[in-house]
Amino acid sequence: MAPTSGLLRDDRHMNAAFDAVDIIRAKRDDHELTDPQIDWMIQAYTDGRLAEEQMAALAMAIVLRGMNRREIARWTHAMIASGERLDFSGLSRPTADKHSTGGVGDKITLPLAPLVAACGVAVPQLSGRGLGHTGGTLDKLESISGWRPELSPEQMLRQLDDVGAVICAAGADLVPADRKLYALRDVTGTVESVALIASSIMSKKIAEGTGALVLDVKVGSGAFMKTVEDARVLARTMVDLGTDAGVHTVALLTNMQTPLGLTVGNALEVRESLEVLAGGGPPDVVELTLALAREMLAAAGRTDIDPADRLRDGGAMDVWRRMIAAQGGDPHAELPRAREKHVLLAPADGVLTQLDAMAVGVAAWRLGAGRARKEDVVQAGAGVEIHAKPGAVVRGGEPLMTLHTDTPERFDRALDVLQGSYFIAAEGSRPDLLPLVVERVAAH
Repeated sequence: MAPTSGLLRDDRHMNAAFDAVDIIRAKRDDHELTDPQIDWMIQAYTDGRLAEEQMAALAMAIVLRGMNRREIARWTHAMIASGERLDFSGLSRPTADKHSTGGVGDKITLPLAPLVAACGVAVPQLSGRGLGHTGGTLDKLESISGWRPELSPEQMLRQLDDVGAVICAAGADLVPADRKLYALRDVTGTVESVALIASSIMSKKIAEGTGALVLDVKVGSGAFMKTVEDARVLARTMVDLGTDAGVHTVALLTNMQTPLGLTVGNALEVRESLEVLAGGGPPDVVELTLALAREMLAAAGRTDIDPADRLRDGGAMDVWRRMIAAQGGDPHAELPRAREKHVLLAPADGVLTQLDAMAVGVAAWRLGAGRARKEDVVQAGAGVEIHAKPGAVVRGGEPLMTLHTDTPERFDRALDVLQGSYFIAAEGSRPDLLPLVVERVAAH
């Protein structure tokens, strides 16, 4: 596969003379930016011709003033044009991908990619590492002995042809503008912009070259979007961007009020994913995996197969083993386990009506499952094992959660954040939770 470079760039705009300050002022004063202005700013920033403080000023103006659909589409277009695009058109099967906006216990990519591949659709999944309370898919997979995330475009194509699924890191030449801008937004208070969030996600997914894309937009305490209304706006913006770029795109709004599944942490989540691939696993993980698989298959034109069959007959597990082995991993190796554990007991009898996803995610992070800075090292075995989910009857003195870490001095800080994260009501009470799949957002 030969990556193509700068497919969307219009070089007529690159030679135009612009003043960065004029463009910043225009957005500050709530004017629309033109296509040439956007193209020039993104390319000048990528090339190092635009000062960091000038792009920071423009990003802040966008946070405060927003961008309309045309501006967001062009901003995304310009970011894609800053680097290479991958091309999977030579594959013998259609392609589909999934992107999650991030949550707690969200290990869905792990069973989903081999499951969809077992149904005849290739899955080129470019994933990232965790930062803060949300886990990263690459961190989870790196708990498998020997597994490596770095693949060349040619290696990706060979694996997609042979195995049907690949989960790997994005190359440095894919959307370099986003890599720079993402780091800048993180330190300048300009993360909270639907326009910038949507263009960051979609520029990478469109450049990746997939034919269809399903978005899992999380909503709730453990998600970036706390309300259904905000999640809906982000989902609509991303679906429109994908549609405008010719990618069949659909989004599901899904519940992140409480952790997904019964584990939060890298090796713990791999172990749970293997349970799903073996035909078991927690009901919510299975339900969401199948819901996203059906959306991916439908978007790729394969409505003739039920993915649940590939979980039952072992087809998805076969693809998993081949996918892991193709990237140097040992699919039969024992997964790491933390050296120390602490059991948190239920304080009383009753019904668990609340288990806050954010608190559990932060607890796992404090135990060593996540990182505060990109260079931090994660503990493969650290995390939280959940013994009861909202709606379950619990008994005082029985395990509610088990905390895992290699460094027991971390337990106190993890327990601190879990205080008040759960609520046990009288028996007969029912939790007030969103459904697992809240809403579906498709192209107009």
